[in-house]
Amino acid sequence: MRIALAGAGAFGEKHLDGLKKIEGVEIVSIISRTAEQAAAVAAKYGAKHSSTELDDALALGDVDAVILCTPTQMHASQAIACMDAGKHVQVEIPLADSWADSEAVLAKQKETGLTCMVGHTRRFNPSHQYVHGKIKAGEFAVQQMDVQTYFFRRRNINAKGEPRSWTDHLLWHHAAHTVDLFAYQAGRIVKANALQGPMHPELGIAMDMSIQLLSESGAICTLSLSFNNDGPLGTFFRYIGDTGTYIARYDDLVNGKEEPIDVSKVDVSMNGIELQDREFIAAIREGREPNSSVGKVLDCYRVLGELETQLAG
Repeated sequence: MRIALAGAGAFGEKHLDGLKKIEGVEIVSIISRTAEQAAAVAAKYGAKHSSTELDDALALGDVDAVILCTPTQMHASQAIACMDAGKHVQVEIPLADSWADSEAVLAKQKETGLTCMVGHTRRFNPSHQYVHGKIKAGEFAVQQMDVQTYFFRRRNINAKGEPRSWTDHLLWHHAAHTVDLFAYQAGRIVKANALQGPMHPELGIAMDMSIQLLSESGAICTLSLSFNNDGPLGTFFRYIGDTGTYIARYDDLVNGKEEPIDVSKVDVSMNGIELQDREFIAAIREGREPNSSVGKVLDCYRVLGELETQLAG
């Protein structure tokens, strides 16, 4: 399986580290904003080709699939371009920053029949997989999810502390993780409400947001998001259910009493990004629809579109 990766920033390298652990995968091409960065990352990971243009990678005959870790605003058009070029594609979360663009990507996937997967990593983290297994076995039902997504990002920088060429978004990026996960664990979302705080004078985005969700099962979710939080960073999930409480912190899981739960045997790795990439590769090889395919996560973007309309109103 020969892979091109576009967007060789902090998150792109996480994918490249995961891909190195998957048998039979070759990293062929690296695309990045500057030729210097693309060449440096290509040299680090053994890719023979580098460029600043995605079209250059799509023109290569020995590229089977593309992973997009580019700015959010490019995701939909680039995913469509990959499929137009006959390449399977995994696009990092979010799929798009509008409902219309999300629908367009699904339409292209149906037209081409190619694998199109979205990076909804929470479906793959061992912590959330463990809870999902309990739900599927009928041993646990979500009554409420309480989720905090907190960063300290008052300047436009990435996870490595480097300047970003684009602006991140609490609703279309960070809320997408939880909106999809809640539906995955508790059923289709039938009601959603949102409030946002003041706009940042330079970035032009809300730095704080609160979202409430109701699923068809009757479960509720309260999601708090902030770029202003000067404290522990990341996303923390509390599952309150009929038979217990679980707290998930990325790939780690504890119960309501903060007692660790061993999730090391849930999957072949404890790294959610690697597991996500393993699913992408396996789905292509097996000719099947992957978990977090564009079709399976599309309803998340319906909800985000409805919330955007609410907030604009």
